[in-house]
Amino acid sequence: MNMVLQSIFSAEFVYSILRMATPLILAAMAALLTKKAGVMCIAFESIMLFAALGGVVGSAFMHSALLGVLSGIFCGVIVAFIFAYFVLILNANTVLTGLALNTLGSGGTVFALYVICGDKGTSTSLSSLTVPNVSIPLVEKIPLLGSIVSGHNIMTYAALLSVILVYIFINKTALGLRIRSIGENPQAAESVGIKVVRTRFIAIVLAGVLASMGGVYMSMGYLPFFTRDMVAGRGFMAIAAQNLGGGMVVPTMLSAILFGAAEALPNVMQSLRLPAETMQMLPYIVTITALFFVGGTHKGEGKRHKK
Repeated sequence: MNMVLQSIFSAEFVYSILRMATPLILAAMAALLTKKAGVMCIAFESIMLFAALGGVVGSAFMHSALLGVLSGIFCGVIVAFIFAYFVLILNANTVLTGLALNTLGSGGTVFALYVICGDKGTSTSLSSLTVPNVSIPLVEKIPLLGSIVSGHNIMTYAALLSVILVYIFINKTALGLRIRSIGENPQAAESVGIKVVRTRFIAIVLAGVLASMGGVYMSMGYLPFFTRDMVAGRGFMAIAAQNLGGGMVVPTMLSAILFGAAEALPNVMQSLRLPAETMQMLPYIVTITALFFVGGTHKGEGKRHKK
């Protein structure tokens, strides 16, 4: 037990938390954008899966990690575009559309994987490239801090940067203000000339870019290849992180890091020889528990407002 505690309170564990939290932060920022626009998007699983596969395939055929990242983002944005078209133009139900796309993502990526490389499980037969890790000059030499902050994948730094950019975008730009206004009251926003459908479309596509980056990281940073259903519920966990953060940027990021810690914890608890299934359940148990407390808090606030 002492060994487990020492592992938890170590720089290596904090490093692994940031590594695990990277796709969650990116997808949580995407969920925050759609939430601010007043759209409930649950299609992030599909967006991330197609982006993950698109990144691997793109880098393998174009022999460039950068082009692989761009191709992955392109594939994910196409899914986001489809979601936006059905929900905003055809007025389809958001939940059913999201579920349909998630089902398509789970089966469609396996089918595409089989067509491309003849394997239904992994893309290891493809000579795909990865996004490199980078060390920060000077910072890497600082004791403890260097072990935590330096040496991460480029996509991890992009995820942390996205938090700042999303905050500025939502709070400091005209488009961000329009997105917030239609999320709070679309009728009032439309009455002053704001194009509600167009603005929501833009918000969903931008969210698709962020979520796609999280998917690309899964197959080009977290792992060096694509595996079947590798997103493993992270799209839903990102939505939970957004709800836990109350629609605010920094609390949403901290919630994503909390879920990242829940994913990293099983790695240091292997010495306890607990069943592997128990360890795999931990991130989802933390997610459900966090939402339980958030739901109770909101319910209590609602009762106070009624009084």
